[in-house]
Amino acid sequence: MTPAAPGAASGAVPGATSSSATGRPLRADALRNRAKVLAAAEAVFAARGTSASTEEVAREAGVGIGTVFRHFPTKESLLEAVLAALLERLADDARGLLAADDPGAAFFGFFTRVVGQAAAERAVAEALAEAGLDGAGGRARPALRSAVGALLARAQEAGAVRADVGPAQVMALLAGLSYAAARVGAGEDVLAIAFDGLRPPARGEGAAPRVPAPGGPVRR
Repeated sequence: MTPAAPGAASGAVPGATSSSATGRPLRADALRNRAKVLAAAEAVFAARGTSASTEEVAREAGVGIGTVFRHFPTKESLLEAVLAALLERLADDARGLLAADDPGAAFFGFFTRVVGQAAAERAVAEALAEAGLDGAGGRARPALRSAVGALLARAQEAGAVRADVGPAQVMALLAGLSYAAARVGAGEDVLAIAFDGLRPPARGEGAAPRVPAPGGPVRR
């Protein structure tokens, strides 16, 4: 897994050069340790999920547990940094596809790669799940939604995705399929079903049926 850029969703940002606890500039060795901790945390959480302990992160980084807590006073702050970095990287990937010649292939290709990555790296699935919660993911959450929304808009303009789908629905589907891929191994067959639901109906089939809101009446 590519090491995450140093960053945190609360108090620290990618490439931070000061301590979130004191605000004082970090020495070069402290910056190196912080980067090692973040890279180790991403590797550990990717392999074992976010329930892995900070002791495991310290062992992976080759530092003492005190070093971990000097940079990230709680496990929650460490998790926020790792998940925010993952979401920002996904947003960068989505933005990089906005100039693709085939907007539909770019949209569905991004979807496929993210779900495939989540199947191998549980932290990706958990980052996307957290992205659906208010306040989680810091600045990375709206950045990802904006980038995915731009990909979606281009695909809709090209006629590759139905017009009544919005960024919120795409993010929910992306998070759900990623979580399923990580937990129960949802594969290409499940993606194919989801993609059929996202594509416009073929000519002559009429509009897709409207799905009622959870708990709402079912129209017959």
